[in-house]
Amino acid sequence: MSHPLSNGIPPAWADAWGQDEYGGWVAFEFDGISQLLRWIPPGEFLMGSPESEQGRYDWEIQHQVTLTQGFWLFDTPVTQALWQAVMGENPSRFQSPQRPVENVSWNDAQEFIKKLNDGLPGLELCLPSEAQWEHACRAGIKTATYAGDLKILGEGNAPLLDKIAWYGGNSGVDFELENGYDSSDWKEKQYEHKQAGTHPVALKQPNSLGLYDMLGNVWEWCEDYWSDSYLAEAQTDPKGPADGDSRVIRGGSWFGGARGVRAACRNAGSPDYRDAYRGFRCARVQA
Repeated sequence: MSHPLSNGIPPAWADAWGQDEYGGWVAFEFDGISQLLRWIPPGEFLMGSPESEQGRYDWEIQHQVTLTQGFWLFDTPVTQALWQAVMGENPSRFQSPQRPVENVSWNDAQEFIKKLNDGLPGLELCLPSEAQWEHACRAGIKTATYAGDLKILGEGNAPLLDKIAWYGGNSGVDFELENGYDSSDWKEKQYEHKQAGTHPVALKQPNSLGLYDMLGNVWEWCEDYWSDSYLAEAQTDPKGPADGDSRVIRGGSWFGGARGVRAACRNAGSPDYRDAYRGFRCARVQA
């Protein structure tokens, strides 16, 4: 399916747009900070993991999902530079402009989105649904990651992840900030390191849709309330439960083990909870 810019008419909020080897893209600028979004086509996919997948959790029940609408998705997690431009402050522990913002709750993400949308009328960003997030992360693949299936050799040792993700096994490699997290006693690391934390976005390989850091670096808040049952029957445009106590996070982080850094892995947290492992990226559904 062609992307919405194939007619040559960009949205009013766009500063740049085009097509490349990953597909359609569009970018906006806010207070001098540019952000690129990638086109995610609609389609069907198997959400969750097969029982044979190494490292899976029981609540990753595999089921068919159909998404009838394509959407735009930030090509990286929200950076500290963009957060600072919108919010006027930076809550992150590991501070540098091109690192993902962290120490932000689901509620904080909603406030950011509202302010950014108010500043750029017509932008209409939101958090992706859990299904949208996994569809974008997989980019058409059925394996544990967009680089293939994982062979987990130890809690923090899955060599395949090294080229696509910052996780507990490699997040201390070339970590240069003084306030790194003490990782000296982490078990079974792919590389030996004593301090770890986030890294600047887009240093690892993207998936086939041009999305960086979908796995690792920071967990990403999704719009959905958490469901233990996963609504695990065939779904069309699923949105999760109507209410709940927790919101979904996806993708794993620099702090976690290898089993958390898989396309099907899902976790949750209270919407007011903050830590240095959680960030987010924004979506825009194309009507």
